[in-house]
Order: sequence, then structure tokens, then C-alpha cells
Amino acid sequence: MKKLAVYLAATAVLSLAGSCTKLDENAYDQLLSEKFYNNKNEVLSAVLRPYTHANAWVTPADQRNWWEMSELSADQLAWPTKGRHGEDGGKWKRLHYHTWTVDDDFINNAWSLMYWGMGLCNDPIDNIGKRDIGQMGITQAEKESYIAELKLLRAFHYLKLMDLFGNIPVVTSVPASSNEELPTTVPRKDVFAFIEKEIKENIEKAPKLSRAMLGRMTQASGYAMLVELYLNAEAWTGTARWDDCIAAADKLISGAAGGQNGAMQLDPNITDTYKPDNDLSKEVIFSIAYDYSKAKFEPSWPSEFYHFKQREIYGGGRNGNDAVVVVPGNYVKYDDTDLRKSTWLSIGPQVKFADGTPVTGSEEYNGQQLVFVDNIRRNKAGSTVSNMSEGEENSGVRFNKYRLGNSLPGVVNGVKMDPNPNYNNTDWNVYRLTWIYFAKAEAIMRKNGGTATAEAVQLINDCKRRAFSEANWGNRAYTTATLTLDELLEERGREFIFEGFRRTDLIRFGKFNTASWWDHQPTSPIRKLFPIPQQQRSLNPKLVQNEGY
Repeated sequence: MKKLAVYLAATAVLSLAGSCTKLDENAYDQLLSEKFYNNKNEVLSAVLRPYTHANAWVTPADQRNWWEMSELSADQLAWPTKGRHGEDGGKWKRLHYHTWTVDDDFINNAWSLMYWGMGLCNDPIDNIGKRDIGQMGITQAEKESYIAELKLLRAFHYLKLMDLFGNIPVVTSVPASSNEELPTTVPRKDVFAFIEKEIKENIEKAPKLSRAMLGRMTQASGYAMLVELYLNAEAWTGTARWDDCIAAADKLISGAAGGQNGAMQLDPNITDTYKPDNDLSKEVIFSIAYDYSKAKFEPSWPSEFYHFKQREIYGGGRNGNDAVVVVPGNYVKYDDTDLRKSTWLSIGPQVKFADGTPVTGSEEYNGQQLVFVDNIRRNKAGSTVSNMSEGEENSGVRFNKYRLGNSLPGVVNGVKMDPNPNYNNTDWNVYRLTWIYFAKAEAIMRKNGGTATAEAVQLINDCKRRAFSEANWGNRAYTTATLTLDELLEERGREFIFEGFRRTDLIRFGKFNTASWWDHQPTSPIRKLFPIPQQQRSLNPKLVQNEGY
């Protein structure tokens, strides 16, 4: 018999004015699924379980995931070797150079992670679907809503798998026994059609975006997935779907799919979307929700972004493994007056949050002030060689986009700072309204032969102007002449750095395998897809390997 891990989510969801739902959990025991689903709390626990798994989507230390494959294979982020750290058998170099193999663990782990998450959706879809509402203590409307939500979340898993691997199996049920026939590979265009059908059949049955649905799949999440599907339809299936992309984007821009905190709109400040209280954002569509203060469920992403002594820098309790940095050449693509450059990225001398005194290094710069630099070479040894093998602990501009807040008191620019009550609660945004604006603008331009229209320009300028003071905005606004497709790709890079879209963007713009960037030369077109992991093919001989591997 199938077993189900029981997770009783803190579903004090419920509705005091101003309350919000975070995916708090307490792990209990294992029960046979036939003895579960006997009340609404048990049903809701099963519905929420796949969301706890989503914590592994972005840069966890113990799982490799679709985010790493999407970003570290592209031109903005890298994980170079820094002294005695980060070599890891050369895997991150292979990802950067596009020389990965069918045996690389980060490829197998990303596959396993997403199919595991998909299975965590299939199980409650099946169990809720076949049970009587009276047994479960829910209404028919609730039953349909839960199933629709889970099917949308399952579609998201398939979207990411299709993006990375192309032709993949589509499985919609949990095998009753190990004797069931193994699934076969499905062509990418058919996977695309399955995802589209799954979303369209369930989107109106799912709840609208609201505070009560924070961090969960909603109608808004469904439309965001449709935007991503249609934006990449030509690259993924060979057939452009620009009108469909625009129509799905309009559902979100108009507010028809709801809003997390009232009417959906762009956040007025570029830092609002990434603060410890970014659950208050009005532009977030779908996020991985955290609530450390109540449930000790904390973000996974600091592990690979933070330096070994990061907690001294921000006044918190978490360090990292000094891994991911900005690829040299990207920092200088921001105008010096661009607030994204000064707030989302970290460079230069590092000081302690507690008192403003220097943070010293722990490796090559042990006893000396830690100074992040926009290069990856052995500066301490006076080397001019810059590549994936030559880093030191200070190499590379660093991530500063998402903020955990401070758990300790400190002094910033002479001003005393109390501990942040929302410390370590920062949600990771999967889709936000700014991304929808950019997608619609691109679809409009591609329909127009690559030339910007006034509407496309307005969409991008509405987003970009938040990154400049009134005094500095001036001639930095785009016009129909200056907003070319190439410039749109550059602006996408500046706006969505760290957010998991760069590989897909480069493929869509025809530059993933044809362009050169820092310590990277053009590669074969086969590299637009990752190989089906050999470990999976050994388990299932029916899986067909992608061309060229």
C-alpha cells in the first residue's frame, strides 16, 4: 500500500483581518493513505506538502536544482573555484563551459527533484479525487479547488522539466506497485500541449490570488505559467504564440486573476519585492513562502550566495559557502546611477553590521579586510589571469538582491538599527508582475518584426524608472528607437539577475550556444537541452536520450 508522509500545516490560514498563510509545518509520522484524508486538516496537509518540497528549488546546499542549471549555464552567474573551495570535481566549470556529461549529479538531482515534487502532487490529486466529500469534511467546491491547485503546481514541475530536458515522460498517477509499466519519453511539443491543457482546464477552478493563498498556486500563477509557455513557444515547439502570450499577460496586468495585497501592481520601490516583509508586496504572483519567526522554516538560498563570514556583514545568524558570484562584465552594464546596481549587488570593502568596523577574510585574506572585486583572479598573488579556476574568497561581485534582515542590533551609516522583526522570513519570488510586463513587451515587439511600439516602450519604462531617481531618469527612458530586441535582452539581464530565467532568455534570443562571454566560448546547439541523466536511463530503459549525448 502507498504511504503518505503526514504534514500538518499551520492552517491558521484563516482569516483574521490582515492575517496571512505561510507554509508552516510539523512532521509527524507515516500513515497508510487509506487511513488519512479523514478531515479538512488532513486534506489541507496533503495539499500543502508539495510546497515544503519547493524549498529545494533555489540554491539549497544539499540538492542541485533547476535554478542552478538555468543560471550557472548562462552569462550572468558562475560558481568558480576560489582557492581550496568550489572545485567540486569540476562540475561548476562544466556547467559554465557547457561541457556537462550524462553522469553529472547536478543534472540527475534536478531531474529527481522535480519528478519527486510532481509525485507529491499526483498522490493527493488521486486521493482527494476518489474520496467522498463527506468523508473528508470539505465541500465539493473545496475539493475541486484543491485538485485544480495541485494540477497547476504539477504543471509547473513539468514546465521546468520540459525547459531543461525537452522530451520527457508525463506521469499523472502514483504507481500502485513496482510492477507497473515504466513510462516512455514524450516529444517536447506533446509535453507542451499537456501543460497548456492542464493549466487551461484548471485555472478558473483555482482560487484567485490573495493573502490567504500566499505561496500557493492560484489563477494568477496559472496565467503566469501560460505567459512563460507562450513566450517560449517558438523555441520549445517551433510555433510562435505571441498573441496568446499577450492575452495571458493582460489577465494579470488587468487584475482579473486577483492580487496578493489588493489590486496587483508594480511595487513602487525596487527593494520592496525582496525585503524580509516582501509578503506585503503587491507585485508578487507566486513565491516560495517562508516563516522563520513562527515555524523555523527558513530560506534555502543564502547557502550559495553568502560569504563564509556573511553574518557579520548583515547582522544575522547565517553564513554561506562563498559560491555563486556575478560573471565579470555584468556589473558594468548598469548605469552608475541605477539603483539596482547599488542595492542588488555588493562590491567593495565589507564592514560589520554591528559597528561598521572591517570584516576580515577567512581564507586568502585572513586578517585583512574583505573587499569584493569585479574579477576572478588571484589578486593577492598579483595574477592577471581571470578564469573559472583562479578565484579567491573575495572574487566576484556578490548577490544582495534578497535581504534576510538583521537579527542583531547594529549601526548603519551612524544610525542605530534594532533587530528586524521579520528576520529570515524573506519569500523567494518565482513570478512577479514586472516579469509579465517584460514578457508582454517582448511579444509585442516580436509580432512587430522586432521593432518596439509605444505600448512596449511604456511597459518597460514603467518598470525601469523605479531604478532611477527623478533627477537621474531623464534620457534613460527608452524610446521606440532605442528599445531594440538586443537592448531588451540586456535590460532583462539587469532586471531579472538571480531570478532563474537567464538560460531560457538566451535560448529565445538565439545567444545561448552562439555567443561568447567571460571565460566561455560558443558551443554546440545540442547544449540548448541537458541530457537525460544516465542514472535515470539505467533505471528506465524506455527513456530516449537527447540528440548528441
